Amino acid sequence: MNPILEQLRKPIVAALAGGIAGLALGLLWGWVIQPVEWVDAAPDILRSDYQEDYLRMAIDSFSVNGDPDLAFQRWQLLGENAQLRLDEIKASPNGQDQAAINTFSLLMDAVGGSVPIPSATPGATDNAPASRSPYLKYGIIVVGVLAVLAVVFFAFRLLRPLSKPGGSSTPAMQAQKLSQQAEHTNFETLGLATPVTQSMTTYVLGDDLYDESFSIDSQAGEFMGEYGVGISETIGVGDPKKVTAIEVWLFDKNDIKTATKVLMTEHAYNDPAIRQRLEAKGELVLVEPQKQIVLETDTLQLLATIADMEYGTGPLPPSSYLERLTLELAVWPKEG
Repeated sequence: MNPILEQLRKPIVAALAGGIAGLALGLLWGWVIQPVEWVDAAPDILRSDYQEDYLRMAIDSFSVNGDPDLAFQRWQLLGENAQLRLDEIKASPNGQDQAAINTFSLLMDAVGGSVPIPSATPGATDNAPASRSPYLKYGIIVVGVLAVLAVVFFAFRLLRPLSKPGGSSTPAMQAQKLSQQAEHTNFETLGLATPVTQSMTTYVLGDDLYDESFSIDSQAGEFMGEYGVGISETIGVGDPKKVTAIEVWLFDKNDIKTATKVLMTEHAYNDPAIRQRLEAKGELVLVEPQKQIVLETDTLQLLATIADMEYGTGPLPPSSYLERLTLELAVWPKEG
């Protein structure tokens, strides 16, 4: 059972299993446990031989009670098949009184019964089912199955980014796990005040949409600003993107300018062309393990610590792009 449970923990497998189980249970309920029951259905949906039996009984009844209104009402319930069934009875009485058949036929012709108007069952059936194609129920089943398959397909498309072939996690999931495992700094032991907010964020190669932001709120719940990180510059071509610079920013609601610093790989930091492109974004900083970077605004101060980092290896120049980068971000209000 353990291998089965392990497979069911995968989002894609769980979605497919849920779709199949839902389809099976739905069919079991609709066909076996609580199947459709027809109530007060009109004779026009009966099989042809049963329609003939019904009309023969209507003819016999008319020969006994002589009620033309009731006879015509029963005739109408056969819909467009009424005249065809009557012609079959006239051609083959099968022991039924021919005079009664002829009298009934003349009555129907006299009141316009040769082109009957379908009506509901007497007394209670304005909503009686109309004549249906024998393939209608199969069409409904096919549509239902297609609908279930469509739901499963879109669930698969939605959940597919959460996992990779072979069950390995995506770069975003790996980054989240690394951030959770990273140890937060206890600033009180360092003689500093407790920050109003403290976060860990990790970039992992392959997370091409890396962009995180966090809100800054006072202890009273007052909004003070925001801070975050994102990809600033890439190098080379192809997928995944090779990130050579990441920017850290701090927004203060009391300051008209957002403070930004750009963390650069060794290769990018020493490349004049790259430096020239990034200087407009903010102060350029070389990425180094355990390095601390300070951003300040009018009323806020952010300390970014490079908790962990690793360069990527490949055909690009050495130390030119990041394989992994974990930052600890802590924010304090400025005194006074």
